[in-house]
Amino acid sequence: MPGSRNSAARAVRRSAVQPPARTARHAGEARAIDPATVEGWLRELGLAPGAGLEREGIVAWDVALDGRRRRDLRATLILDPAIGAIVWAHLAPPLGDGLRKAYRTLLRWNDEFPLAKFSVADDGRPILAVEVPKRWLDADELGLALARVTLIADAIFEETRGWLWIGGRVPDGYEARPIRTAPLLDRFSGELGELVGG
Repeated sequence: MPGSRNSAARAVRRSAVQPPARTARHAGEARAIDPATVEGWLRELGLAPGAGLEREGIVAWDVALDGRRRRDLRATLILDPAIGAIVWAHLAPPLGDGLRKAYRTLLRWNDEFPLAKFSVADDGRPILAVEVPKRWLDADELGLALARVTLIADAIFEETRGWLWIGGRVPDGYEARPIRTAPLLDRFSGELGELVGG
């Protein structure tokens, strides 16, 4: 309902979201970012990217992200040097039955999580994406985007269990798996306080 208190609160929260502060690294001409630089950033962030795949100047890497609740979230980092980067996380296998309800859920999340986009891929997989424009793209902004994707997946874990497993039953031992990307979460959780503990 457009005039609802929740809609107004979300509008205020969205209007409070500001781009990164302008610093020396953001000033002046945007610099070219090459795949080797991004791979270095990923290693600095404690991630082991798969081999980069290049097509028409656009490079993509697969990474695995572990949240405090959601483990082994498969994500693809896409670098278009002319535009910026996109972290594209595969939330679940292709959706089968109940598509209408799933679409409503994805639309609601688009409203609830600023700076994130939920959609459905051509093959039916629900997708979560966070974009970093070229003018802001550096190791910290990339790390923040990766952490944002991971923490959002944690926040919606209960609602996505039914998409991941039959009957929503979490496999035995799942919660005991190590959180391989804990340093990434620890480093950026302070900037994503609204998502921590989701």
